[in-house]
Amino acid sequence: MNFSPASTDDPELEVIRQGVRAVAEKFNDEYWLARDEDGEFPFAFHRAMAEGGWLGITMPEAFGGAGLGVAAAAAMMREVASHGGGMTAASAVHINLFGPHPIVVHGTAAQKARWIPRLVAGEDQVAFGVTEPDAGLNTTRIKTFAEKAPGGYRVNGQKVWTSTAQVASKILLLTRTTKLEDCRRPTDGMTIFYTDLDRSRIEVRRIAKMGRKAVDSNAVFIDDLFVPQADRIGEEGKGFSYILDSLNPERILIGSEAIGIGYDALRRAADYGRERVVFDRPIGQNQGIQHPLAERWIYLESAWAMAMRAAQLYDAGLPCGAEANAAKFLGARAGHDAAWQAVMTHGGMGYAKEYHVERLYREVALTRLAPISEQLILSFVAEKVLGLPKSY
Repeated sequence: MNFSPASTDDPELEVIRQGVRAVAEKFNDEYWLARDEDGEFPFAFHRAMAEGGWLGITMPEAFGGAGLGVAAAAAMMREVASHGGGMTAASAVHINLFGPHPIVVHGTAAQKARWIPRLVAGEDQVAFGVTEPDAGLNTTRIKTFAEKAPGGYRVNGQKVWTSTAQVASKILLLTRTTKLEDCRRPTDGMTIFYTDLDRSRIEVRRIAKMGRKAVDSNAVFIDDLFVPQADRIGEEGKGFSYILDSLNPERILIGSEAIGIGYDALRRAADYGRERVVFDRPIGQNQGIQHPLAERWIYLESAWAMAMRAAQLYDAGLPCGAEANAAKFLGARAGHDAAWQAVMTHGGMGYAKEYHVERLYREVALTRLAPISEQLILSFVAEKVLGLPKSY
């Protein structure tokens, strides 16, 4: 069974979904279960997506990309996540879409020509170094510092939850170039670099975690890393505003990926409900099984409609902060609840790796936690939409 909601009836989006599906279906449940067990990055999947041209879906055509928008990327990532790979599959390609967006918007022509084609071809993989252990979601409190040096900068500090740093060749790094206490505003004085991940100066320690094992998360320690001037993106001190360019697209994509996992789990639950016979009747004939699954479909469809609404606003150049945050919130909740209901539908077998729904449940849990908490989303909506006083 393949759920195909009316909100993706746009012919271009359907073509994207079919193209991505043709790649994703080559990697079966056993492939993803093996990656969940051995923790090896899904290189074969990443390579297949690169060969299909999908890593460059949002990149400029002049540099080998497709030049498409967030709606196209959301349709693609929902499909990527809905064929057994969960967030492992999604995260293997996700960072290519809007993690390097500051390069596209603020990079020089020379920087774009040097970096973007390699990203599109899958020749470079990027670690995204923003979060720090003592700052969390309060990015203005980061302490990693880039000090001016002849020909560039010398960087010292640490990052946490840095994805793919075990296999990445590049790192997108947010630093302070002016100390917080010397800035007029907390958001001033931060600078972005895109540079080589020099392992002689960067120590990478893997974080053992609940799910998405094959796409590593890490604590990163930077000791006197030299970054050439040519690797700085945009103006010194404007890095925080550059990071904002990718936040709304990222939230839309995370919501879309969670929805994809939810549809995958729901399909498996419905299949099991038709096939599993207890007391001489398929369990799916019982309303106690039917109704929760039907409700999960309703919420998934609603979340997808919000994701498309947010993506269309973004692509039209219109404000979409509330909608993008709502898409992330609804998508993560709907995907999480669908995966849990799939476990419950399978009963005791839902706890077994054989049926894969327990793995999908572990995969989708991340989307409720990152890249922004549900509580901050609610605070944002309360302030920006409802006009209530800021609470933090």
